[in-house]
Amino acid sequence: MQFNIPTLLTLFRVILIPFFVLAFYLPFTWAPFVCALIFFVAAITDWFDGYLARRWNQSTRFGAFLDPVADKVMVAIAMVLVAEHYHTWWVTLPAATMIAREIIISALREWMAELGKRSNVAVSWIGKVKTTAQMAALVWMLWRPNEWVEWAGIGLFMVAAVLTLWSMCQYLNAARGDLLEQ
Repeated sequence: MQFNIPTLLTLFRVILIPFFVLAFYLPFTWAPFVCALIFFVAAITDWFDGYLARRWNQSTRFGAFLDPVADKVMVAIAMVLVAEHYHTWWVTLPAATMIAREIIISALREWMAELGKRSNVAVSWIGKVKTTAQMAALVWMLWRPNEWVEWAGIGLFMVAAVLTLWSMCQYLNAARGDLLEQ
């Protein structure tokens, strides 16, 4: 297998995961900033590797597999960490909802691909808006430089949770005929 820059960026994101978790638990005042910065870098490389793969026509099977895995693992871990930090239902419930949605939609996409209908559940614009809101909210909730940023992050996290449910309903509706077929 030949590695290209988009695939190396995805692998870099995977390598960042343990450093991200360690930064979260560091007992220093600057640790939340470093943790948020690592998450932000991962989010930017997620966008950038996809852009480069398309622009340079360097999509690979390995990259197509690893990219969503790296993204979903990093985001799920971030949600677990913020749920642990805030230790309250109004953060844990949206985090659990968003993690559950990722599992449900990943399974749906895999199943639809087996039917040869993967394009029926392709990423929609609402999914992209959800991801943007989710990433920004997580950066702010990990960083927590002041109370205003923290509350803005929690508010945006709630918006991301609503968009999560909305996009999940759209995907399930798009697959409804196949799901309910006898």
